[in-house]
Amino acid sequence: MNLAHRLELWGDRHHPKWLDIIRILLGVFLCYKGFEFLNNMGVLLDMMNNRLSFNAFSVIVISHVTVFVHILGGFLIALGLLTRFACLIQIPILIGAVFFVNSSGNLLQPFSELWLSIVVLLLLVCFLIVGNGAWSFEWFVEHDKPHKRRRRNQF
Repeated sequence: MNLAHRLELWGDRHHPKWLDIIRILLGVFLCYKGFEFLNNMGVLLDMMNNRLSFNAFSVIVISHVTVFVHILGGFLIALGLLTRFACLIQIPILIGAVFFVNSSGNLLQPFSELWLSIVVLLLLVCFLIVGNGAWSFEWFVEHDKPHKRRRRNQF
């Protein structure tokens, strides 16, 4: 049994209910940020052009992928469907937000978003390890199946 499988089993066994509420709130927040980026795409593109040294097409692709991943990943995390995968695709975006976008040196200003990005990144790593929990769509599908009895010697 490898380390990833052991972490997954440990996460499935040790999952309190309050962690599900945090997972749902994290998913809703990521969806909100995705829609906020979508509504302010011009501002996002300008900010990325100023911070990153890519060509215009690359910045447009990165910004659209960021919006798509935030909306889709947040929705999946909130539902508890493919949570580990959704966290895995969100983590590179949040690492980019922490190191490239929020690295302007305004860490101690009152409304710095660096702290928010770090907290969201830590929560994504936490749910990558811990997983869904009992209040999730996957848990409902897996544990709500009626037990099927085997019929022996039907004929």
